[in-house]
Amino acid sequence: MSEYLDLAITYRAIVDAAKQRNFLSYGDIAKAHDAEWSKVRYAMNRHLEELVESAATRGWPLITSIVVNKNGLRTGHMEDTAIEGFVEAAKRHGRSVTSPEEFVRQEQERTFDWAQSAPVDPPFSDTSIKKPSKAAGPRFVQYFPLVLDALRALGGSAEARDVYASVRERTDVPDDELNGVTKGGQSKFENKVGWARFYLAKAGLLDSKKRGVWALTPEGRETYLDHETALALFKDVQSRFKVKEEDPDDEAPAPTMSDDSDIFDDPNRRFWFVGAVWGDGTEDQTDRFVEEGIWQNGYDDKFSDHISRMQVGDRIAIKASFTQKYKLPFDNQDKVVSCMRIKAIGTITEASTDAKSVKVDWEKLDPPKEWYFYTYRVTVVEADASDDLARRLIQFTFGDHKQDYEFWLRVPYFAKKYRPKATSTLEPFFEDDAEEIEVEGDEATFEKYDLESIVAEGCFLDDAELSDALERLRQKKNLILQGPPGTGKTWLAKRLGYALIGTKDKKVSRKRVRSIQFHPSLSYEDFVRGWRPDGDGQLSLVDGLFLEAVEAARAERDRPFVVVIEEINRGNPAQIFGEMLTLLERDKRREDEAIELAYRQKQGERVFIPDNLYVIGTMNIADRSLALVDLALRRRFAFVSLEPRLNDRWKAWCEEQSGIDGESVELIQRLFGELNNEIASDRSLGPQFRVGHSYVTAAKAEKIDDPREWLRQIVSTEIAPLLEEYWYDNPDRARKLTGRILEAL
Repeated sequence: MSEYLDLAITYRAIVDAAKQRNFLSYGDIAKAHDAEWSKVRYAMNRHLEELVESAATRGWPLITSIVVNKNGLRTGHMEDTAIEGFVEAAKRHGRSVTSPEEFVRQEQERTFDWAQSAPVDPPFSDTSIKKPSKAAGPRFVQYFPLVLDALRALGGSAEARDVYASVRERTDVPDDELNGVTKGGQSKFENKVGWARFYLAKAGLLDSKKRGVWALTPEGRETYLDHETALALFKDVQSRFKVKEEDPDDEAPAPTMSDDSDIFDDPNRRFWFVGAVWGDGTEDQTDRFVEEGIWQNGYDDKFSDHISRMQVGDRIAIKASFTQKYKLPFDNQDKVVSCMRIKAIGTITEASTDAKSVKVDWEKLDPPKEWYFYTYRVTVVEADASDDLARRLIQFTFGDHKQDYEFWLRVPYFAKKYRPKATSTLEPFFEDDAEEIEVEGDEATFEKYDLESIVAEGCFLDDAELSDALERLRQKKNLILQGPPGTGKTWLAKRLGYALIGTKDKKVSRKRVRSIQFHPSLSYEDFVRGWRPDGDGQLSLVDGLFLEAVEAARAERDRPFVVVIEEINRGNPAQIFGEMLTLLERDKRREDEAIELAYRQKQGERVFIPDNLYVIGTMNIADRSLALVDLALRRRFAFVSLEPRLNDRWKAWCEEQSGIDGESVELIQRLFGELNNEIASDRSLGPQFRVGHSYVTAAKAEKIDDPREWLRQIVSTEIAPLLEEYWYDNPDRARKLTGRILEAL
């Protein structure tokens, strides 16, 4: 039997058939070479393309047009993949094609006519497809026949781990390949077998539709490869699918062959990641959930709104979060890495009727799958499939994708943590804390901070007002506290941030609640991104505070992040935010609304603001020198007005925390109430210029021994200068109001 394809032999077979105006099958070409079809099938396409090139160079018709599948011998019809390959080859050699079917028919007719006087034995260069050397081709080609043999031995289909084990039993895998890892942290052996799977699937020998299962197609069951036919298959797939030829020692991650269409086929499907640990972290309910076909919330006062949104058909995964520092499959620079273990996956079959539990068709993963960097620590999280980072996690969890560690180490947030040369202008967002604790199922336990905590620290708003302010922040994502000076705007803004993240603990708040003050010199380049000098005397493009906050929030989508902007109207908000102003809108907080920035780190880079980043601004409405806030900014923020609060809560604070007697407290209430009435009724000023309660509120636990002397000093050094500024054109009135207060003391 022949072990190669020769252009001269194929030429003669085509010409002989064309003289009789007959078509030729691929099997006829193999027969002309006295070759087994199984030995030459994968070399055939490349061989025929070489004949196309020779024909085009000599000005002949494209004579391979009459070579068709067996079913087309009577009509000359080419099947879809065949006609596609033929047309692409024709285009590469300068032919113009408008209608593929018409083009093929024309070339067939030209070939029949031309063959009547075709050259008998034209010379061809030595381009025969000969038997290659044993070492030819990438190293992973050697696994092509082994994967097919392993699957046949396993009954035609098996999970990946069983295929790996069977392949190892059939060959001696070098130690460096078996124990080594690629640059992306994958096993070198498994990666090469993954490449083999990719090519075998492209050749139609493997079916990759079912997640985690490798299965032979009917053709794959009947195909037996040696090294020569495996190499021919490799080159055939490269030619037909334009796969980039990899270096034999290349460590690029093998492409994923799972079909994601069934994961994302329903645009209304949600993806949930849930915990299964109850009590003190030792009561793992995973086995019970899987056995009973349910998932149940372990809390009575949390996550009921999430559970109510779970619908039939949603995908759900049981996960456990933890940290790890050693024995990681990538270089973590000896820093703690956030990890997540996927223990079971399933589909919700019955929605909740009690906002407590749902029914699930579970598949327990044995062993569990380990995921790093981008993790969820809250008990119930809905992954946003429109976000590329979350989508990768979904594909890993519910599909058959591997985690590409190199990709994640290039994500700016993680690069700043685990790449030693990277620097950050927002250190608290990226500090590594070796003592950080994460527990399975929920956030680490820190001292709770809520609305009651704000009141306990000295907030004098009514409960309903305070609750409404926090709720507006949650819903709108952006909130501005506006009011006269001394009404506690900045103080309250930070505490609303603490209440939103649930704690004031420094380990958490210093990373997730950041504040900045706008001023006339602050620019877009400072706040978002701009060119700055680096240590080498060059200019480099550096992300500003806000964009780094965006990166941090996007990298930890299950937890809220807050940026507090003091005196938001002291700078030029429209100029400082730039195009980010558009992205602040709640309805644009998703990746498909991402836009390009004025300065891009790479071509095509687009940015969006995730929905777990909240912005709280403060605005002094009394300072005449401050810029007005334009309507575009106003539309993107909810506004809460703060007023002087010399009410019963303020009175109780002064008496209990500072020891001020009731008579003195009432005197302060009366004097400042009268002063604010004077200011509010003045046509040149108005209510926005009233004096806030902060001027006459002592710090927590600050004891005031002589309330009248304490108040006299405040009036003389703080209130009097303020009134002189208010009535700069009428100093007598300022002195009169000041004197009235001092006389009463």
